[in-house]
Amino acid sequence: MSINKNNLTTSWGAPVGDNQNSMTAGSRGPTLIQDVHLLEKLAHFNRERVPERVVHAKGAGAHGFFEVTNDVTKYTKAKFLSEVGKRTPVFVRFSTVAGESGSADTVRDPRGFAVKFYTEEGNYDLVGNNTPVFFIRDAIKFPDFIHSQKRHPQTHLKNPTAVWDFWSLSPESLHQVTILMSDRGIPATYRHMHGFGSHTFKWVNAKGEGVWIKYHFKTEQGIKNLTEEVARRIAGENPDYHTEDLFNAIKNGDFPSWKLYVQIMPLEDANTYRFDPFDVTKVWSQKDYPLIEVGRMVLNRNPENYFAEVEQATFSPGTLVPGIDVSPDKMLQGRLFAYHDAHRYRVGVNHQALPINRPRNQVNNYQRDGQMRFDDNGGSSVYYEPNSFGGPTESPEHKPSAYPVSGMADSVAYDKDDHYTQAGDLYRLLSEEERTRLIQNIVNSMKPVEKDEIKLRQIQHFYKADPEYGRRVAEGLGLPVPE
Repeated sequence: MSINKNNLTTSWGAPVGDNQNSMTAGSRGPTLIQDVHLLEKLAHFNRERVPERVVHAKGAGAHGFFEVTNDVTKYTKAKFLSEVGKRTPVFVRFSTVAGESGSADTVRDPRGFAVKFYTEEGNYDLVGNNTPVFFIRDAIKFPDFIHSQKRHPQTHLKNPTAVWDFWSLSPESLHQVTILMSDRGIPATYRHMHGFGSHTFKWVNAKGEGVWIKYHFKTEQGIKNLTEEVARRIAGENPDYHTEDLFNAIKNGDFPSWKLYVQIMPLEDANTYRFDPFDVTKVWSQKDYPLIEVGRMVLNRNPENYFAEVEQATFSPGTLVPGIDVSPDKMLQGRLFAYHDAHRYRVGVNHQALPINRPRNQVNNYQRDGQMRFDDNGGSSVYYEPNSFGGPTESPEHKPSAYPVSGMADSVAYDKDDHYTQAGDLYRLLSEEERTRLIQNIVNSMKPVEKDEIKLRQIQHFYKADPEYGRRVAEGLGLPVPE
């Protein structure tokens, strides 16, 4: 039987039964490697651009240090967090998301906020954004989401119709869309924005006791943003404005800094909290889980060579150290595969051995060969395990902590689908002046959308978050207010 031309298929021509939800063991994962459609989508997506990053192509970076300022050892056994005053070298890369490597810095876009900690137990990467949430919550939708933000295949122009069509058909994006279209959508500089791990992670202490956590980097420079008009002018006059600002600030001794805080949730609260704590489109209320100070990060040294350090720097949320584990967050689960895979393709299978990525502690493993192997490739040492020649062996005390999973292997959505409460709460927190700018930014962005059907569908989402929100967008577009 032939497949209908409108049926979505895999790259080998088989029909796809579910393109919205990855296959997990129950509703809270983990994601199953047998979901070959998910793996194929992510692997193919990572190979779509040569040689720049598919996302976060335009960025700037700097070296510095992280210093612990509060005792958190009752929550995690990670050695770099083991004592107040302990300093760990870091490398940080900031970036825009959707644009190419030559695009303007001051576009309305989330900003990447990636930190590599060179710890004595190996590298630890905290790979987040300047927003606490994201547009989608399942990695199976990520290639499609980014495609909607990229250029039209015929015109090679940005395509507002695709952007809003995807968002209007993905209501989970509403919270992040509201942040993006607000004043926070265009930071004044990389120095004047917060950073977030966004996902939920797990900290484990020396006793094996765990907690769920979220990371918050708070800028000590204060929050500053650009208006649409100023950002557009700067984009024309100096498209590298943020890159230049970061470099010059450090060069002049004005070292940017951030305080790191975490929210901590007891493991058992995940089953009763009013929002799914693993849904990256949601935040945890700081009234429920207050911020706890961890330390302070300072950037005090510029790169010597952009390509060698900033462009070849590779980050992955799967670059972990003992005491820090992952959660069943479906978006995070996909990133654990996709980021390392992207670096193997873009930089090479030995990207971890490059100077900017190389751990400061000794690396002992049996990985050999591959393109661009530039060390002694293990010399004549034993090259397999287990062996009888005294090669490095596993240390069971460093196994990741266990957590129970159950359920049928199936493509399932999150249990909770409230996409409107937090977006509405955010809207109501804004001042009247901030709301006016938010509405105008949305209206300006949606005006070029080709179909009123898409506009009306998105207006309904705004209306469900807050009736005033939907009404003002509708009036700005000259469209009927939803009943």
